[in-house]
Amino acid sequence: MEEKLNITYVVLDGHVELNKYKYLYFSIVFIVYILIICSNSTIVYLIWKHPNLHEPMYIFIAALLLNSVLLSNIIYPKLLIDFLSEKQIISYQACIVQYFMFYTLGCSEFLLLAAMAYDRYVSICKPLQYPTIMRKKTIIIILVLAWLVPACHLVGFALISANQKLCSFTLKVIFCNNTIYKLFCVASRVISIFGGFILLNVVFIPVFFVIFTYIRILITCYRSSGEARKKAAQTCFPHLLVLFNYLFLITYDVITVRLESDFPKTARLIMTLQLVLYNPLFNPIIYGLKMKEISKHLKRLF
Repeated sequence: MEEKLNITYVVLDGHVELNKYKYLYFSIVFIVYILIICSNSTIVYLIWKHPNLHEPMYIFIAALLLNSVLLSNIIYPKLLIDFLSEKQIISYQACIVQYFMFYTLGCSEFLLLAAMAYDRYVSICKPLQYPTIMRKKTIIIILVLAWLVPACHLVGFALISANQKLCSFTLKVIFCNNTIYKLFCVASRVISIFGGFILLNVVFIPVFFVIFTYIRILITCYRSSGEARKKAAQTCFPHLLVLFNYLFLITYDVITVRLESDFPKTARLIMTLQLVLYNPLFNPIIYGLKMKEISKHLKRLF
């Protein structure tokens, strides 16, 4: 810990052989960061530019990709700076902010996936009511809630964490996540209960909603023609792939704080990187190249 002007610093000790490979790490992560920003931003731009993509499904995809850009901007710039720094440190206040933003945007991803599932459900199962239900006002409300609900949940969490007494000043990670609780002198029961409440509201309920919705879609399409079943599979599979991948990574992240300190450092680093790598990098491929209308405009652009 370093004390300067009453600022408490936390050491990020999750890097593996950084002195030996720092330029390699920097180059790879910088390329990945540029790819994430460019690929996600390109598809968001295409959806914004072309009127025929101004439909609820594409608007939700744009929101999901924009969410990935915001999440990457919270993590990657600091990570790149750390690669080239002598000390990998962050002020405790900045750590709390990074923690708050990371989980707010992470939870927003589940709510946006739930919104996309609902849109597909109404489109396929209630096509005649679709224009009435999925109005512009409804879409705006859903998008606002997708970002606002996690933020309202986690702001209290962040404030409680900011006022905890610290007895440790080293995190075995490369950015501030829920292992921040290992810094506290005393484990807070309030934080544990509140954390379970947040997980239920903004992770597990959206996940169960998505699964339930796609089961209803598949049942409806199974009773229809073969073409309808094919369309349903093309619609559901990418969403479920993204959902279960992110659910697995978030589950790992949640239980990390319960793991012992002898958990292999390299394995911890790899799993932590996947949290901020897979979805931001592969979402543009899944929702860009696999969606016919977006893919068509993408080919014209290049």
